Amino acid sequence: QVHLVESGGGLVQAGGSLRLSCTASGRTASNNAMGWFRQAPGKDREFVASISWRGGSALYADSVKGRFTISREYGVSSVALEMNNLKPEDTAVYYCAVGLRPYAGPLMDGYRYWGQGTQVTVSS
Repeated sequence: QVHLVESGGGLVQAGGSLRLSCTASGRTASNNAMGWFRQAPGKDREFVASISWRGGSALYADSVKGRFTISREYGVSSVALEMNNLKPEDTAVYYCAVGLRPYAGPLMDGYRYWGQGTQVTVSS
């Protein structure tokens, strides 16, 4: 079992920045991809970004490409999401997830463990 804890959410004005962090405990996640998803009120959970087990390959949703950066250290069961130039439409609960395999894409069924989420609110 892997337990994920996210941190770093909060309230920020449009154009501002936030850094989310996620740490896994219990069974190691260092050999698995990790990812970030988000869910806005009344909407389905959607893919934001994922990163491979060694951190050498990252994938982004088109809506965040060029503004968000996902990162992790090799051998460490944690992942970060640097979010810049935030927009009101980025407002959502952000969830960290551990992939089933060393590489994972945008589909939720490619992830096995999920955190409880952290709220990000961007005011206009």
